[in-house]
Amino acid sequence: MNILVTGGAGYIGSVLVPRLLQDNHRVTVIDNFMYNQQSLAAHCWNPNLEIVYADIRNTDLVRSHVERADVIVPLAAIVGAPACDKDPVAATAINFEATVTLFKMLSKDQLVLMPTTNSAYGSGDENNYCDETSPLNPLSHYAIEKVRVEQALMEHPSFVSFRLATVFGLSPRMRLDLLVNNFVWRAIKDRFVVIFEGHFRRNYIHVRDVTSAFLLALESPDKFVREIFNVGLSSANISKLGLCQEIAKQIPDFVFLEEQMKSDPDQRNYVVSNAKIEALGFEPQFSLERGIGELIKGLPMYDVAMFANF
Repeated sequence: MNILVTGGAGYIGSVLVPRLLQDNHRVTVIDNFMYNQQSLAAHCWNPNLEIVYADIRNTDLVRSHVERADVIVPLAAIVGAPACDKDPVAATAINFEATVTLFKMLSKDQLVLMPTTNSAYGSGDENNYCDETSPLNPLSHYAIEKVRVEQALMEHPSFVSFRLATVFGLSPRMRLDLLVNNFVWRAIKDRFVVIFEGHFRRNYIHVRDVTSAFLLALESPDKFVREIFNVGLSSANISKLGLCQEIAKQIPDFVFLEEQMKSDPDQRNYVVSNAKIEALGFEPQFSLERGIGELIKGLPMYDVAMFANF
């Protein structure tokens, strides 16, 4: 198939695009390379990869590539609450306006595989439980825009929305601001972290398992189309304290303390059901333990200043 991936040189795209090429799809990436990354350099030899150095707010350029695509994967975004809070105008222009403009270019038969976020749940019900039918209560600018995008997406006849858990793991375009990646980085470099409201829970998923969810939908689109799926690791609905304890199993001298006098600006606290996508054959391959081990092995190669979104 002809697959258009906007933001394809980012954290998820840099793992997804090689998998698509491996399956002999023809992939066009539109990315402005705002982080000066070289994450797709190893694949430029492949004639099935086209890279367009551009911003998705360039409507005419985007349209010319949308017209040739069978499948669109809109990854281009200002990602994460801190990055969106730093520049909310750009976040709205890219995360919402440019993405909705792209939707309006589509024909009814073009499939859209859209990453949204389970941070849209906010706090869940009285037990902090969430499934795909739960009310949405987005707390951050990032989550609010993702909810608006998902609502616009549902007007398209052929879509899949993946509400992603907090992603972790190594990627050619690394991010050290994601919670698991950040805590492991701190454990390696500082052996110490202070956490706020450590009982707050959220769900996690490895970046390679995220790509597997996209590929599963490509293989069996009739089972996925016009549906919303939580995509997370069901064994990793854990608190921040629990996450630190998991890291300490592999870095025994890691010290973590909970600050009792301050609140966390990120008030997300939920337990997410992933049963819907699991029923369609989704089986994550990367446990939290395995992902932490991967990060311990690989993170010493990185400079933190180069690999955050803010």
